[in-house]
Amino acid sequence: MSFRPCIDIHNGRVKQIVGSTLSDSGDRAVENFVSDRDAAYFAELYKKYDLPGGHVIILNSGDSEYYEASKAQAVSALNAYPGGLMIGGGINPDNARDFLSEGASHVIVTSYIFEGGRISFDRIEKLVSAVGADRIVIDLSCIRSDGDYHVATDRWQNISDETVDAALFDKLGRYCSGFLVHAVDSEGRSAGIDEELIGRLAGAGCEVCYAGGISSYDDIRRLDEIGAGRVDFTVGSKLDIFGGSLSIEEIIRCIR
Repeated sequence: MSFRPCIDIHNGRVKQIVGSTLSDSGDRAVENFVSDRDAAYFAELYKKYDLPGGHVIILNSGDSEYYEASKAQAVSALNAYPGGLMIGGGINPDNARDFLSEGASHVIVTSYIFEGGRISFDRIEKLVSAVGADRIVIDLSCIRSDGDYHVATDRWQNISDETVDAALFDKLGRYCSGFLVHAVDSEGRSAGIDEELIGRLAGAGCEVCYAGGISSYDDIRRLDEIGAGRVDFTVGSKLDIFGGSLSIEEIIRCIR
């Protein structure tokens, strides 16, 4: 189990938000934390602590008036920690290589590979042709719907027909190097981990990182137990550098 830090960028600022409240209309979201520091500051901090494999997420849509400001922040983070961070948010075959050339280790993709509520393997293959499966991480952001976990797309605003289970990991595994899984119902709420979802991730058979609801060191220990040491994790709103109570240094001590 490894700690994978995050940098979420919305409206040109590093923020922690309640994921399920994100709306393209008016570029709104309920905010837990808005930093006075830029994204490069956090990238340099993660580099200092030797924490590779973190993710930078652009939360604005490509047609938002804030997209270019958010993208500039994301690129500054990639430049500050070359090879140490992944990038997600609006990734497609036309821009993926550009982000890699700016220093991203991988590109993270969700919405582009979905069409009409289902996975488009034609689109996945185009992205693989552009950058290679070894440079792709697939984000399976999960929302509870109809008694199961479904993949949420378009910055968590639309619920697809795809359920998150072993069959989905099996179908997608050959197109990527791993998965980032957001428990959207828990994201930004500091209400504890989604143990059922983590149990599913433990059987994914490939590299997977869990995000959502971690609010205590006990949550991290419990995640390690349920995930059988095979599920990495990130901490957002509860991390001290984002105004929370969990020390980044203590978390590092927990896993090393």
